[in-house]
Amino acid sequence: MSRRLTAFTPSGDLHLGNYFGAIAPLVERQIPGETITFVSDLHALTLDHDPAEVRRRTLEFATVLLAAGVDPDRTVFLVQSHVPEHTELHYLLECVTGYGQAHRMIQFKEKSRGRRQVRMSLLTYPILMAADILLYDAEEIPVGEDQRQHVELARDLAERFNATYAPVLTVPRAVNPSVAARIMDLTDPTRKMSKSLSPAGTLRLLDPPDVLRRKVMRAVTDNDTEITHDPHRKPGIANLLTILSACTGATPDGLSHEFTTYGDVKRTVADAVIATTDPIRHHYTELARDPTTIRATLHHGATTARPQARAKVDSVKNALGLLPAP
Repeated sequence: MSRRLTAFTPSGDLHLGNYFGAIAPLVERQIPGETITFVSDLHALTLDHDPAEVRRRTLEFATVLLAAGVDPDRTVFLVQSHVPEHTELHYLLECVTGYGQAHRMIQFKEKSRGRRQVRMSLLTYPILMAADILLYDAEEIPVGEDQRQHVELARDLAERFNATYAPVLTVPRAVNPSVAARIMDLTDPTRKMSKSLSPAGTLRLLDPPDVLRRKVMRAVTDNDTEITHDPHRKPGIANLLTILSACTGATPDGLSHEFTTYGDVKRTVADAVIATTDPIRHHYTELARDPTTIRATLHHGATTARPQARAKVDSVKNALGLLPAP
């Protein structure tokens, strides 16, 4: 099996799209020594932020992931900033990255547009992301289309470094998440469900049942009453059928023939979403009562990860010509 790495940046709230697109595939494929997962708290510092909120969300994300089924006995599970080799490798990789290459990153252009002041970290965080990947010899990186360019950067840096200095970095590849990763916003089904945008259109994993039901029942549908899975022509009802498909395992096209009204679709979708998220929310509530245990789990993960991370950084430093530490 190939080593797989998945990371979650603690901004906004984890939602149903995150669950089916990243969390559920991660939980299904937990292989000791081959699965690495972390909360990428350093990436949350690229924009204006409240320090207390970053700290709170980091612990919340870790707890949600555990509640959803991440198993520390089968997955190396940690917080990014607890392994300082992430930032050490970040700088070393900056030394082999051109400014133009970093500046071409799509997300930098999008997130910096219209801002009077832009943090340098927003420009360089794709290089940190490359360091996250290359530090652990990860071979498979599950990402959506919006992050694929970052994995390509990691590939390019690894190939360039190996050819220029020494073959010490594993070249990663992006792998496609499931189709359910394309769950769209309920209020605007032409854009992807987001952790930080449109609270009314986002089905958060920790939302109580009444909130989830209200959001689904208010979801945008279409002008006519035809029930069909056609994301281009009828994005609203297609999105609801996609959500129901993700929750039940049935195909969206097959599900479209089971209903006669939008109201029936919405009620069934609400029931399915609640059935999917309720166990996670209840388990989260239990785990959150003992944050000390969560922190101990994360500490164990970082302790487990550091020997390999240290060895990788040392091999990169040696290849670059740096004098070994005494």
